[in-house]
Amino acid sequence: MPTTFEYPSVLTIAGFDGSGGAGIQGDMKAISALGCYATSVLTALPVQNTCGVRSIFPIPAAAVAEQLAAIFDDVVPHAIKIGMVHTPELVHTIATALRAGPAVPVIFDPVMVATSGHRLIEQTTLEALTGQLFPLSELITPNLDEAAILADMPIPDVTAMHEAGRRIRARGCRGLLLKGGHLPTPTLVSLYFADDGSVHEFTTPKLATTNTHGSGCTLSSAIASYRALGYPLLEAVGLGQQYVHEAIRHGQAVRTGQGNGPLNHFFAPLPLLARELVN
Repeated sequence: MPTTFEYPSVLTIAGFDGSGGAGIQGDMKAISALGCYATSVLTALPVQNTCGVRSIFPIPAAAVAEQLAAIFDDVVPHAIKIGMVHTPELVHTIATALRAGPAVPVIFDPVMVATSGHRLIEQTTLEALTGQLFPLSELITPNLDEAAILADMPIPDVTAMHEAGRRIRARGCRGLLLKGGHLPTPTLVSLYFADDGSVHEFTTPKLATTNTHGSGCTLSSAIASYRALGYPLLEAVGLGQQYVHEAIRHGQAVRTGQGNGPLNHFFAPLPLLARELVN
């Protein structure tokens, strides 16, 4: 029998971004650039561009359930990234599908706050996220605004990040990557709280640019891609942050739109990796 191959597949479950930098579009760019095959399930239809979100049109939970079933029945993912989930009903729908689906790494980027600072989810949705999706996720990746909501405390510095991380871990998440990009410091500090209780610090220099639209979506997708490629979680977290830093650096002087521009996801794209299929 001739040898057959497969691509490492990453499923993104997220919202739409017509401007192409964030959401499902940004996710699929990152996944593809890292040599993985991207599939997608749409959870919401935000109307947005580089200047911000204008409105959000919901996707019915039944449609999300059918999308998930169609993917799981056919192109079974090797890793899953979850982004915008803005209602308790959607949380339940996705959690139900994940529990019945393939046992693969799940990276959850809990989108809660818009760039403007506007909170995007209600308290009931937050409780559903922590109760249903946190336990199913190998890693959650909140920024500081989102972490402040989860930890119920302000996070003005790295010391506060450590305390917030402990509080969030106590809410039932297994792994936590707390992103410190919003701190007014010359370096970007992120803290990875591992499932075994250890804490790992990552630092990268900040770049003078506003072209960071979709950086959080891109990071979680990159980590999911590295997990699909077989990297251990700690290594995937480090590689994902390196990829995002380089994507920002290569796009920092490019003008796209009138607001916060996107990353250059394809600064060094890899071909799709075809690996031998083991039956």
